Amino acid sequence: MKTGIQGTRLRRAAAVSVTSGAMLAAAAFSAAPAQAVTKPSIVAKGGYVMNNANSKTLYTKAADTKAATGSTTKIMTAKVVLAQPNLNLDAKVTIQKAYSDYIVSKNASSARLIVGDKVTVRQLLYGLMLPSGCDAAYALADKFGSGSTRAARVKSFIGKMNTTAKQLGMTNTKFDSFDGISNGSNYSTPRDLTKLASNVMKSSTFRTVVKTKSTKQRVTTKSGGYRDYTWTNTNTLLSNYSGTIGVKTGSGTQAKYCLVFAATRNGKTVIGTVLTSTSAAQRESDAKKLLNYGFAVL
Repeated sequence: MKTGIQGTRLRRAAAVSVTSGAMLAAAAFSAAPAQAVTKPSIVAKGGYVMNNANSKTLYTKAADTKAATGSTTKIMTAKVVLAQPNLNLDAKVTIQKAYSDYIVSKNASSARLIVGDKVTVRQLLYGLMLPSGCDAAYALADKFGSGSTRAARVKSFIGKMNTTAKQLGMTNTKFDSFDGISNGSNYSTPRDLTKLASNVMKSSTFRTVVKTKSTKQRVTTKSGGYRDYTWTNTNTLLSNYSGTIGVKTGSGTQAKYCLVFAATRNGKTVIGTVLTSTSAAQRESDAKKLLNYGFAVL
């Protein structure tokens, strides 16, 4: 009899033990995915990722260290243009010889704008952001700067870029050019550039431009005819990472390879920056790692 009672107790204890073990195993299993998300290692010297909805930081690597930005500078060029009061995106700008001479002298990336062509502001934004045209950047700075000379207008425009940076709280940023071809003092940080991109992505015009893989734009020529420009986006993430919605590549002798990126999945948007990576392929790889991590921890 005693043995029977002991046996029942033992069976009950075993059952409790098995149930407890199952519960612990279930708890451990449910916790596993969170533990599996390890912080990625990137080649870029600096990186930053945030939740675009609430600006919550998701990843940092030297996020506040100043670095050359290359053509990611053009995000601010676009921001200043789009912030102009009473902006007419269909206003036409006549392409000047100074813009093409500048491209040649700097061996700069180009939208291949032809002198005398009449190109709309909207088209110049495509030429600025897709092929990363420094000629388009020059045309926009000349159009939207103030002053009686081209040099004065460009200086005024760069002043607007720096004023905007201060307004956005980009405390570690300075611009000395309209396109990122630095005159010795053009720098930002992964955090600041991400902050800028998040802000300008509020513009529907900007969003439409930077998510475009390629475009054909018809412009009026000097003689009154027309020609078509075809521009392809340098941001290969648009084709290589599902959900990508922007933003801008950058490169240069000092900047090496940079990328400001954003992607939306399941209604959530992750936005970030990598600066000073080692190649175009590597900056894309770095960005993919950070996007994957961002979505995993969001």
